[in-house]
This record gives sequence, C-alpha cells and structure tokens, in this order.
Amino acid sequence: MQTVELRAGEDVIRLGQLLKLVDAVPTGAQVKDVLAEGTVRVNGEPEDRRGRQLRAGDVVSIDGLGDVRVSPST
Repeated sequence: MQTVELRAGEDVIRLGQLLKLVDAVPTGAQVKDVLAEGTVRVNGEPEDRRGRQLRAGDVVSIDGLGDVRVSPST
C-alpha cells in the first residue's frame, strides 16, 4: 500500500490531486475520464468526483494500481 502525506498545515487533499501524485493519470485533464470508468473507490465506495476531499486515514483503491492511504503531515 502506498502512502500520500498531506502537506504541512493542510488537512485535506482532493482526489484529483492524489491521482496525479501517484501517477494514476498523466495529466489533470484525464482525471475525469479515469473516474468515469468507475475504477476508483474511496474507503470501499465507488467515487467519481475529482473534487472529493480526502482526509488522513482515507484509503483510495485504484484498479490496476492498488491502494493509497492518506496520512497526516509529520
């Protein structure tokens, strides 16, 4: 399982940003297409909103890439 750490002073990251950080999509413009395919789940539930706010402890599952946990900044 990969981990994405929130930036210092921030308590959320948007789903679209996370997908770009873990190289699930090459560009931000393609986030919408990936989400429309139904291959992304947040905490086990299908998600299609790229603006979905993720907090520490959330787990994003991406078909073909595995799981990514959002962790608090250290």
